[in-house]
Amino acid sequence: IFVNAQDKKEEKKFGIELSGFVKTDAFYDTRQTISIREGHFLLYPSPIVKDSVGLDQNAVNSFNILSIQSRLKLGIKVPDAFGAKISGTIEADFFGNENLSFSDVNGLRLRHAFCKMKWNKAELLAGQYWHPMFNPEVFPEVISFNTGAPFQPFTRNPQIRIGVNKGIVKIFATVLSQRDFQGTGPVGTSSSYLRNSGIPNLHFQTQISPDSTEHIFGAGVDYKVIKPEILSTNPLSNNKYRTDVTLESLSALAFMKLKFRMLTFKLEGIYAQNAFDLTMLGGYAISEIIDETRYFKKYTNLNTGSVWSEFLTNGKRVRYGLFVGYTKLLGATDSVKGQIYARGANIDNIFRISPRIVFVSGKLNIAIEEEYTSAAYGLQNGDGKAEVTDSKPVSNFRTMLSLILNF
Repeated sequence: IFVNAQDKKEEKKFGIELSGFVKTDAFYDTRQTISIREGHFLLYPSPIVKDSVGLDQNAVNSFNILSIQSRLKLGIKVPDAFGAKISGTIEADFFGNENLSFSDVNGLRLRHAFCKMKWNKAELLAGQYWHPMFNPEVFPEVISFNTGAPFQPFTRNPQIRIGVNKGIVKIFATVLSQRDFQGTGPVGTSSSYLRNSGIPNLHFQTQISPDSTEHIFGAGVDYKVIKPEILSTNPLSNNKYRTDVTLESLSALAFMKLKFRMLTFKLEGIYAQNAFDLTMLGGYAISEIIDETRYFKKYTNLNTGSVWSEFLTNGKRVRYGLFVGYTKLLGATDSVKGQIYARGANIDNIFRISPRIVFVSGKLNIAIEEEYTSAAYGLQNGDGKAEVTDSKPVSNFRTMLSLILNF
């Protein structure tokens, strides 16, 4: 017994840790909405559409209870390699991957799957993870599954990310592709537009975290090239021609988080071009036909501006929060003279305010959230440069009750 008591247990250098949560959302909407998966992922209220006797067919309330956001996460730890600490993550939920025919109801889908190598002053991440324009340390902590969309970029992408830490400064560069969150174009939503350009989505970002604080300040730029078509068709002759026309898009963001003992404040501003794959307003459009015989097209970006802010308390048993967001379709860089491929091309702006209260006891959270969202619908491309004119607001109130069991 004495000898065994002197033995030192070696630190476990590998293993798998299971975590996650079970979440049930009960929600009520005052009108029909533009949303994903049976209304669970709310974007904004549906427009006014009159029936045969002049009644608004979307002025109909809705109620649902869903638990498909429940999540499983495997944290993986293995022995060091190449002088770096190695870890990995696999995360999935039951949200499915299909929205129209409900053929994938409760389907298990991959959220995150990545390997991370961490050295003293550098790290490498490879796999599927949040797009760098969604910062896991500075994002809206709303109860709704939309997580602040369409004001906050919301997308997960296969990627390779290299970061360097220099004191209070962190710098990283990312190379990304598309998988679950895709662009749009002539054949609908697809990752082919980015793939066929031959150039990955590129992102560069800098973050500053002052010593002895949890404050964060950061800014980043995002560069994307798409090729909407590889084959152009003349509508008169029906002849087909290979085309290499591409569209370049540049987006930027700046953000901050101030965390004090009692209160946390967050603020972010985004300027985005062709932001459809970011689950935001916008996209692109045909600006002109540059070759009448081969029907080659020139494209122009639809530009989007967005800003959001959040206040939340840091109590241990009761937490209050308030989210406010505003986004606007800023129009196109050039005149629009053809098809528009975009989300919300007939929406001038969207505004949201969302207060919440969360009761915490051990591993169980009970949350109540009220979400008011107003979308100003109008005449699409009213000024010829994709700006929306003669807009009128349409509003929806969502009341949500959530029970979240963490493990």
